[in-house]
Amino acid sequence: MNVTFHYKKIWLPKVKTLQLIAIRPIIPITICYLKSKVRYEALIDSGADCNIFEAQLGELIGLNVKTGIKRQFGGITGQSAIAYMHKIVIAVDNYEVETECGFSEDISMDGCGILGQNGFFNHFKIYFDRSAEIIQLSPKIKH
Repeated sequence: MNVTFHYKKIWLPKVKTLQLIAIRPIIPITICYLKSKVRYEALIDSGADCNIFEAQLGELIGLNVKTGIKRQFGGITGQSAIAYMHKIVIAVDNYEVETECGFSEDISMDGCGILGQNGFFNHFKIYFDRSAEIIQLSPKIKH
């Protein structure tokens, strides 16, 4: 599997027009747990230690979020937050990987999830081409 995605354009409403505010490496994924599947968009973030999603998303796929392993994390603001780690499956274009993800009540449903170093980058080879606005993914071969 080798799949190419385009960077996503993020638009912000402005008086009578739309103003482009960012172009980001956001890709469509499917989050799976037991028999539940949810299509979702997530930001590929090389600076993130792990995968983090909203707690409501975890509940939507059938997790009892707070039964996971409690973990503290932080971001660019320097403030710490709590996530609960669970084993789930993430599918990218029909390629599935079992991985660990954090689910946090401190993340808004208005944002998007984060795909980080542990849980995503360790499963895929990732090529970013900012000028062409593309991301290419291929699974890492397990030895």
